[in-house]
Amino acid sequence: MYIRVFKRLIDFVLALIGLIILSPILLILSLLIKVDSKGPVFFKQKRVGENKNLFNIYKFRTMKIDAPDDAPTHLLDNPDFFITKIGKFLRKTSLDELPQIINILKGEMSIIGPRPALWNQDDLIIARDKYGANNIYPGLTGWAQINGRDELEIEDKARLDGEYVKKIGISMDIKCFFGTISSVLKSGGVVEGRTTESNSETSNRTEEKII
Repeated sequence: MYIRVFKRLIDFVLALIGLIILSPILLILSLLIKVDSKGPVFFKQKRVGENKNLFNIYKFRTMKIDAPDDAPTHLLDNPDFFITKIGKFLRKTSLDELPQIINILKGEMSIIGPRPALWNQDDLIIARDKYGANNIYPGLTGWAQINGRDELEIEDKARLDGEYVKKIGISMDIKCFFGTISSVLKSGGVVEGRTTESNSETSNRTEEKII
C-alpha cells in the first residue's frame, strides 16, 4: 500500500512543489551552463527502472560536448579536461541531478530508492537481482548514496539497496532524505577520475547522450 499509493503520491506532490520552488535556481544553472561551454543544457542517459524497464534519465550537462560517449568519469585518465567549470560545481553539490524531478513527475523514478543503473551495468543489475532491488522504482537518492556512494563496491551497493527494499517505509525514506542532505553538504563519496576497476564499473556519473 505504501509503495503503490502513498509513496507515489508523496513523490508527485514533493516533486511538483520542488519544481516550482527551485525553478529560479534551475533557470540560473541553465544560463550558467550555456555561458560556460558550447552545447545543450541537459543530457539524457538510458537507465534501468522498475522491473528492469529502461527509461531516459535527465541531468544537467557537466561535460564538454567532445567528451567520450558512455564513458564513466572513473575510467578517464584526466576527467578535469572534459568536465566544465560549472560542471565541477554541479557534480560536487549534486545539483546536476535536479532535472530528475521531471522523471519523478513522469512516474519513472521515486525521490528515494536505489540509484538507477546504466543500461550496460550488467554486474550491478545482476547483483541487485539477488536482493530484489530491481523490482522497485529507482530513486533520486537512496540508502547506498548516504553510505558510500561512488566509493562502494558493486556487491556492497547492491546489498545496501536490498536493505532499503526490506525496510522500505516512511521512516526509512525520511532517514534517507535527511541523510542525503548531510552527505551533499559534506560532498561525501564523490569520486572523479580513474580508480579501481570495480568502482569504475559502478559509476553512474557518465555522459551518454546529449539532448
